[in-house]
Amino acid sequence: MELESVSGVGEKTAAALAELDDPERALREGDVATLAQAPGISEGRAARIARAAVRDEHDDPGGWAATSRAREMYREALGLLQDRTVTDYAEKRLETIYPSVVPERIAAVRERARAAMEREPDEAVRDALSAVEPLADPSDVRVRDRCLATTDAERYAEAQAAIPEVTVEVVDDARQLAELGRSYATVVALDESFAGLDVDGDVRVQPDALENPADVVPERPLAFFTRNRDRIRAAVAVHRVADLDAPCDLDALESALDRLAEDGSVRGDDELDRLTVAVDDLDAAVSTAESAANDHLREAIEERDVTIEGTDLLSLVERGAGVDSLLSRELADEYDAAVGKARDRLIETLGLTDTEAVARRAFPDDPTYPVEHNEEAVSRLREELTAARDQRATRLKRALADDLAEMRGAAETLVENALELDVELAIARFAADFDCTMPEVGGVDGAGDDPGFAIEGGRSPLLDVAFEAVEPVDYRVDGVALLSGVNSGGKTSTLDLVALVTTLAHMGLPVPAEHARIGRVRELHYHAKTQGTLDAGAFEATLRDFGALVDGVDGSPGDARAGRVMVLVDELESITEPGAAATIVAGILEALAECDATGVFVSHLAGDIIEAADAELSVDGIQAEGLVDGELRVNRSPVKGTLARSTPELIVEKLADDAEGDFYGDLLGKFE
Repeated sequence: MELESVSGVGEKTAAALAELDDPERALREGDVATLAQAPGISEGRAARIARAAVRDEHDDPGGWAATSRAREMYREALGLLQDRTVTDYAEKRLETIYPSVVPERIAAVRERARAAMEREPDEAVRDALSAVEPLADPSDVRVRDRCLATTDAERYAEAQAAIPEVTVEVVDDARQLAELGRSYATVVALDESFAGLDVDGDVRVQPDALENPADVVPERPLAFFTRNRDRIRAAVAVHRVADLDAPCDLDALESALDRLAEDGSVRGDDELDRLTVAVDDLDAAVSTAESAANDHLREAIEERDVTIEGTDLLSLVERGAGVDSLLSRELADEYDAAVGKARDRLIETLGLTDTEAVARRAFPDDPTYPVEHNEEAVSRLREELTAARDQRATRLKRALADDLAEMRGAAETLVENALELDVELAIARFAADFDCTMPEVGGVDGAGDDPGFAIEGGRSPLLDVAFEAVEPVDYRVDGVALLSGVNSGGKTSTLDLVALVTTLAHMGLPVPAEHARIGRVRELHYHAKTQGTLDAGAFEATLRDFGALVDGVDGSPGDARAGRVMVLVDELESITEPGAAATIVAGILEALAECDATGVFVSHLAGDIIEAADAELSVDGIQAEGLVDGELRVNRSPVKGTLARSTPELIVEKLADDAEGDFYGDLLGKFE
């Protein structure tokens, strides 16, 4: 995939995306979290890029939500799902689900949504998901004790790109390679021409080293798993709790992670632990052994009566001999015992085995008091212990790195599966919380494409009341209709419900209804109620918008391939004087009806609009059933072909029923 071929991705954005390990995969899978890791790419921008890539894949023209209120409805619908995610990844991933007119795109999301609705939104799974995050690829791994060497400039560039964690050197001959062997702990020669060369140091000839980077730099896979250990463990827990099929042996993966220390080293090896402790405690152990020898020798001297004849004393003085000579002559056995104790103490304290002979040379055989260690021998012991420790650590690192490198793909799949499960569980929780069902969408999954919509038992989760308290609504419109009703009767809520169900259906998601059929819509034009009368300029702009809308759909009636336009308008009469508004709304409805559009216009002027129309218009009413204790009782489901009675009419009717005179009865007659 050419990055710049994605709609909205220019040269700079493509360069930023190219910094990712696999931007094509991220675009193809809508991985918003990964895209947002590109330099200078915000999460919002990443979501837009991912949506653009999906649209390009499905040849989707976009622009489905054609007005600001329609776009708000999409954001509110999306928010209902995002509120039910656990991970940031799932919240961002849901941004790639958008309302579309393309049947293939709608069907693809519906397939996943159906599978999601089969899942049980288990709280134990939700808790396990809380620790799952997208994997991070550490970029700060740097190894300075080894290098790669080659005689070829092209090979040099290839090596730098393949294994950037180590230095790459260009050498001309064996002499320069030998010099590198003295400068680095390990040198890996990439040229087969060096095979059989005998040089000092750890110089290995590995022509295939670039194909096996973990062998050269075991720190690479170890750093990856160290950085992501908790995330992988969390993903393992999710698979177990949710009973997901795992791409690898989870016990083996956890066992390998248990061997990995927080600093990227290997733990759980007794021999490595022994050598590490020996190196760290060497000076203290030597000092303790030295003290033990001197304590033993001091006690021996204090307990021993030594008699020296005069001639012997003169002889010692003449020779310039000191206490060492006296020890050698009189306390040789005690000195040997003291040194033996020091050597045994040192070997026992550090648990030395292979280096026991070197350790014994740390205390000299020649008598001296106080007993002092041989610094050269101790330094030699330290070098051998350090070399043994490092060699052991390197072998263990390579072995663990080999094991983990083979599991990296499986670990990535584990985490991806867990994160994608969160997306599915968000859909499942949404469907369960709002008693959702999968709607019929025109032209999708073999459904017919009748115009309009039909909603049965629809309940809006956007109302400021508990969802359980929302009264269900049945509403069907086949073309364009006027929706009338009393104040606070639920006209705007019904319009919102239609918009929400239509939006969710075209996102490929379940809808909050017992049953719903939605003719496929290519554009949703939702115009919310305007607060106050518009000035002349704003009024003209509004009329221009409707003119463009009518012109845009004119000439394509019944175009099932492209879908129909849906127009939802809430009290358009508020933009100007009531008389003029009725005439304007009537004209717009007539034009939309001729274009085979779907439309619902909420209006208090339904009667005036019908009178102003030159063609027969459908009118539906949200009927008030009466006043009970001063409270309006309403049937929230619009009644087809019925103009709703107003609240004032109901009040007058109530007064007429209660009063004995004719005033209220005559007044009620004015409403007929």
